[in-house]
Amino acid sequence: MSLVIVQSLQHTPCLSRHPLLSVVALFTSLVVTQALSGQIGSRDCEGCHKDEYRLWATSHHSLAERDISAQIDRPSFDPARTFKFGSQTNVTQIRDGQCQIVTLGFKSNVEAYAAERVIGVEPVQQFLTAAPGGRWQTQEISYDPKANQWFDVYGDEDRHPGEWGYWTGRGMNWNSMCAECHNTRLRKNYDEATESYHTTMDEMAVSCDACHAGMEEHVTWQTAHRGSKAKDPTLSPPPPARVTGYCGSCHARRENITGTFAPGDSFFDHYQLQIPGDSEDWYADGQVHSEDYEFASFMGSKMHERGVTCLDCHNPHSAKVLLPGNDLCMRCHIGAFTNAPIINPVEHSHHLATNDGNLCVGCHMPVTVYMQRHARHDHGLTIPDPQLTKELNIPNACTRCHADKSVEWAITSTDQWYGQKMNRPTRDRARWIAAAQRGDKRSQSPLVGMLVGGAQSPFWRAVAANLLWQWIDDQGVKAALLRSLQDDHPLVREQAIKSLESQVNDVSGQIATALKPMLNDPVRNVRVAAAWALRSSLATNSTAGKELNGMLDFNADQPAGQYHKAMFNLDRGEPEKALTHLRTAETWDPFSPPIRLETADVLSQLGKTNEALHEIQTLCQQQPNSTDFQFKLGLALAQARQLEGAVGTFKRVVQLDAEHIQGWYNLGLALSASGQIDESLVALDHASALAPQDPQIPYARANILLRSKRYEEAREAANQSLSIQPNFRPAQRLLQSLPKKSP
Repeated sequence: MSLVIVQSLQHTPCLSRHPLLSVVALFTSLVVTQALSGQIGSRDCEGCHKDEYRLWATSHHSLAERDISAQIDRPSFDPARTFKFGSQTNVTQIRDGQCQIVTLGFKSNVEAYAAERVIGVEPVQQFLTAAPGGRWQTQEISYDPKANQWFDVYGDEDRHPGEWGYWTGRGMNWNSMCAECHNTRLRKNYDEATESYHTTMDEMAVSCDACHAGMEEHVTWQTAHRGSKAKDPTLSPPPPARVTGYCGSCHARRENITGTFAPGDSFFDHYQLQIPGDSEDWYADGQVHSEDYEFASFMGSKMHERGVTCLDCHNPHSAKVLLPGNDLCMRCHIGAFTNAPIINPVEHSHHLATNDGNLCVGCHMPVTVYMQRHARHDHGLTIPDPQLTKELNIPNACTRCHADKSVEWAITSTDQWYGQKMNRPTRDRARWIAAAQRGDKRSQSPLVGMLVGGAQSPFWRAVAANLLWQWIDDQGVKAALLRSLQDDHPLVREQAIKSLESQVNDVSGQIATALKPMLNDPVRNVRVAAAWALRSSLATNSTAGKELNGMLDFNADQPAGQYHKAMFNLDRGEPEKALTHLRTAETWDPFSPPIRLETADVLSQLGKTNEALHEIQTLCQQQPNSTDFQFKLGLALAQARQLEGAVGTFKRVVQLDAEHIQGWYNLGLALSASGQIDESLVALDHASALAPQDPQIPYARANILLRSKRYEEAREAANQSLSIQPNFRPAQRLLQSLPKKSP
């Protein structure tokens, strides 16, 4: 169980299109006296690094966040505009010298809120509003300067106050969700006791110091040795893998362990990366589905596997690509590098050089639009495969572009062009992953092969480890995961630990014994994963114990963070403390099913049956058509001996899903307990028809018949149970308790 803190939505500004000011004028009006007193700021770099500074000054990093400016932002707010998104009407205006957004706010009433800061430039500008407790909240009403339009980043979702993701909620809290990636050396400084923030930063925006460590020492040395040809001892270029990690620290969907990442640090010492698994965040071939950013996808690419880094394609100061069009890719794919196959774009793409279909990125880096306006390239560099679209509904670049054509047309075209080359290992890998996501056991053996076979990159080994938890009872799977604890990549070791976690308390003690050495792993993400897995017996004053508690405290300002604290307390035998954290989480996110269900479970453990029942009733009111929640409500009503309600609820379950075996089974038990014997037997017959190999169902029927003194029918049902499982002890005992047949 792990929480992924989704970082703020990244923006790609294009200042040359600003409606009023030139790039230079706009930049001059913004930059940058915002380094804290006594700190080295980006302006200190300009004197010696004019070219680099000039490129950075117009980049989206430079303008990732800024104070609002009456000169720059007036076109957004003046003249006033009124527009409606969903059920809400909004107004943007300038009043009393303030840029204001009039919208539904903190107290569920419409009022004017000052827009005091801006994150992003183009195609999305979002505005920050101050709130109590040191908070800044990100308005969902956003501005597209190129189109000169206001829009809602949630589109037609129509969110409302009280929801986690509404602009006044914690899902849009700047301190937690945006600030770290839009500023330099940010410290969130959340105080759980007072429920407030004291957030600080070294410099507003993503400045020079965000990527260059030790600037103070460098500036001091250079000042003292101006004109010297001596080598600057403060400079030491980092390994390429770490440079990619710098970018990944913001351009990734990840859980923050420390909140203290700095240039030079290992990514995995500070973050737990979210990767493809049994969620819907990625497609099975590695393409992004949800807003996954770039880093994880790039880690799964063949380019990354061959040693390509972000800076091989992007200028480090402007962040723009180094060359236009196919020129960038052809730097390597003309035979200049051993690992790169020679490619003729026209022959390879089967599109004319003048056609967009000839662009490498068009096929291998398809675009998805996020936040309604922001088009981003997928950095998985995957191979379009229409056959996977047909089989698994995975999108392909061919029909994304040729929307008027069928999948069959795309399959025929690619088969004609590439023949057997289409039947490549990545196609099989996607099939295995998709099968595992469906819980299909046939994927088990191929995934074990991915994990231990050595042919896959560390990223895909980690994906296999992530999915194999489903078959942890299998000795071969368990052995493969245990072996992977020694993998040379921390991502694989982390995922192996997470999949082994469910058996950490097995009677043999094998898993716990294997995981204890991982508490001393050289990389923090692995140590923290091991500490979480061993939390029930963890020494909290150990290095790993302190690191885990540090992570829990860092993320305690979000409902998922409070949920994790609750699970920590619960597994250490402290249900009352767990309940406190769950109540907090529920207050912050009242529409979260996992939080409310866990709250109900803890209340039930504490003997607070009616309160537990209330939690599940509330959940069912929120999601009345959920079969799972209705089923849990039926169980809770039965436990509370509210039999009429239990019967009605189980009937609703089987109405929603006529093949819900446990629904029919528990309906039978509830009907029996309420004295409706014949109806209960009919319900159990439905359950037996759906699960003819389950001995428990005819045994339940035998029990009901025994209590009704229908002994011969009870004997017949018990024998049916034993015909399914001859050593089924409950049925054997029931037969022994029956009166002997009359001679």
